Amino acid sequence: MPTVQQFLEEKTTQAIQAASGTTAPAIVKPAANPKFGDYQANGIMAVAKARKQNPRQLAEAVVAQLNPAELPASWEIAGPGFINFRLDPDWLGQTLLAIAQDDHLGVDPAANPETIVIDFSAPNVAKSMHVGHIRSTILGDALSRVLRFRGHTVETDNHLGDWGTQFGMLIVGYRSFLDRAAYEQDPLAEMERIYKEVQATSTTDAALADRAREELAKLQRGDAANTALWREFMQVSRQAFERLYARLNVHFDHWLGESFYHPMLASVVQELREKNLARPSEGAICIFYDEDTELAKTPFLIQKQDGAFLYATTDLATIQYRAETFRPQRIIYVTDGRQQLHFRQLFAAAQSWGHTMTLEHVWFGAILGADGKPIKTREGQPIKLAALLDEAEERARAIVQEKNPGLSATEQATVARVVGIGAVKYADLMQNRTADYRFSWDKLLALDGNTAPYLQYAYARIRSIFRKGGFTAWQPASDMPVRLLAPEEQALAKQMLRFGDVLIELERSYKPNLLANFLYELATQFNLFYQAHSVLKAPQDRQPTRLLLCDLTARYLKTGLDLLGIETLEAM
Repeated sequence: MPTVQQFLEEKTTQAIQAASGTTAPAIVKPAANPKFGDYQANGIMAVAKARKQNPRQLAEAVVAQLNPAELPASWEIAGPGFINFRLDPDWLGQTLLAIAQDDHLGVDPAANPETIVIDFSAPNVAKSMHVGHIRSTILGDALSRVLRFRGHTVETDNHLGDWGTQFGMLIVGYRSFLDRAAYEQDPLAEMERIYKEVQATSTTDAALADRAREELAKLQRGDAANTALWREFMQVSRQAFERLYARLNVHFDHWLGESFYHPMLASVVQELREKNLARPSEGAICIFYDEDTELAKTPFLIQKQDGAFLYATTDLATIQYRAETFRPQRIIYVTDGRQQLHFRQLFAAAQSWGHTMTLEHVWFGAILGADGKPIKTREGQPIKLAALLDEAEERARAIVQEKNPGLSATEQATVARVVGIGAVKYADLMQNRTADYRFSWDKLLALDGNTAPYLQYAYARIRSIFRKGGFTAWQPASDMPVRLLAPEEQALAKQMLRFGDVLIELERSYKPNLLANFLYELATQFNLFYQAHSVLKAPQDRQPTRLLLCDLTARYLKTGLDLLGIETLEAM
């Protein structure tokens, strides 16, 4: 079924055309103030301006074209030409009942489902993932979940940084400075240590720097011993990454890193040169852009003077491979905002090359500490992601022990994991992704306000109502009467019906905070309803409606949190 917003927009657009002879969208949005109605059409003024008409008079002509038999709402003209709609409570109740019979909560699949590749997380091999990786990882995962829910075919790809100059230094460091015991205990930490030691020493030791370059060259030529070491670095890195992804409940369809594309790079450069899209410049090979574009002053370097390839070359090869293998309509890259220029250059180059799919850079801001600077340890180092998740679970466990000490140790550990990891994810996803935000343990673990624990508790609270009342197997009957008589009941129902529109807008903007805000408003509306009206002690003729409202609220909360990659608990 179309969403309420889509349906009202379609009918009002038709009325505008009938009244004015102009095809123009009605632009229906939820009303800013509920006392004026539920939805508002505000496209009439633009039509009136274009036709040099009085907008109020045009609005009167438009509403005269609306058919009361077709619309589940009443309406009135407001201001200079707005049309406010108020949904009919009886229709609202029957719609909720229909949604309750639908496993997809009334959300239709996208009208034109696509194949979409999402490139996210992408840590560097031989380095521990740090807090800076979390935004790409959980944002990309949330987008993949929402797009799949919307009916698209999604291919997720973890484009690892697994090739490049650092491996020459790692091979030298492994053979010269390795602490075997430390490596066996935490291989990534030890690889980071030896890499930094070689990097620092080579600034004053030319022979060591030469050795690192020589070992890299041997690796690139396929030397057996160096290739075996590289594969070992790959294996231990992936094992460490997969442990973290398991904690975050993040999964990838593909792990195609930079090394996968390395054999393709020479042919990419050759083809771009043959098509006159790239040309030599001071010994290097660059792509130049038309003088009338903003990119004209910044050539895109794809091969250095010494013949080495760059990220740009790999990214172009990756687009070509994905186009041929997955045939996507969209490729989405989820990285931080500092890479905006690179992706503008990349997309322009790919389009000139002939790739016609939509290429989108979904970028995000930084995570800041209390001082407003990028969050780091007290020693000034990036916070390791594993350490952040450990602390989240420890802090959540302390809260669980205080609030519900009767739980067993196993139950406390489960609740701490779900609440702690969920809190970290939600604290990020509820932000506008393009903004920087300040990380605060107190805020993200709070049981009130716009937090994951608040939403998780709201869900668990609703499930406890059904257990307490002996309704654990309750299901709404398809013919049960639904009577939404109280304003709190109607407000809760209307909030639920916005779910589909929120997902459509989330797909358009790639902003999961829209879903987070919907869930927070839903939980808030539920609490207002529950404070005002009894469920288990409700009159016999009112209880089915209130159980339906509780059941659907819980389903929306669980579904919405799952789309954000956040687990729920039946009890907390």
